[in-house]
Amino acid sequence: MELSGKTIAILATNGFEQSELEVPRDRLKKAGATVHVISLAEGEIKGWDMKDWGRPVKVDKTLDQAVSTDYDAIVLPGGQINPDLLRVEPKALAFIKEIFNAKKVVAAVCHAPWLLIETGIAKGRKMTSYKSIKTDVINAGALWEDSQVVVDQGVITSRNPGDLEAFSAKIIEEIKEGRHSQRSAA
Repeated sequence: MELSGKTIAILATNGFEQSELEVPRDRLKKAGATVHVISLAEGEIKGWDMKDWGRPVKVDKTLDQAVSTDYDAIVLPGGQINPDLLRVEPKALAFIKEIFNAKKVVAAVCHAPWLLIETGIAKGRKMTSYKSIKTDVINAGALWEDSQVVVDQGVITSRNPGDLEAFSAKIIEEIKEGRHSQRSAA
């Protein structure tokens, strides 16, 4: 299996876009990775499925239980609610930044680049996002482009749920490449 022995964190809370958590999770598991859904509290988190509340997803670990060195990559699902709630949580931002600073893969889709803005990761980096936060990404100093998936030294961004297969494939590819030693810390 392509990602056998790799462990991936998916950081999310209530209001994540259903497909933006489930598609990468399922593709990474199919590729042989161990995937942990990490959230602010134990139990379950509830997704948002296009226009209404979606299905709950089991939380594997809380942020208090998760250790960044245990992970080879982090995936940040979007939706409007999820990243907006996480970007005001210091522990969530610290966890993302620790994985980034260890030169591991960081992947964000749709509105999740808000988390890359909040951590300082966006500055000077080529990125894409959902169109409604394009100005936020540009104002954070990123080089925004209207592409399905953009990769900049192990930081992967994608526009929307329609791009999830390409996004997931790129995550697998980047994890297989390993650490991005040429990348500078945020």
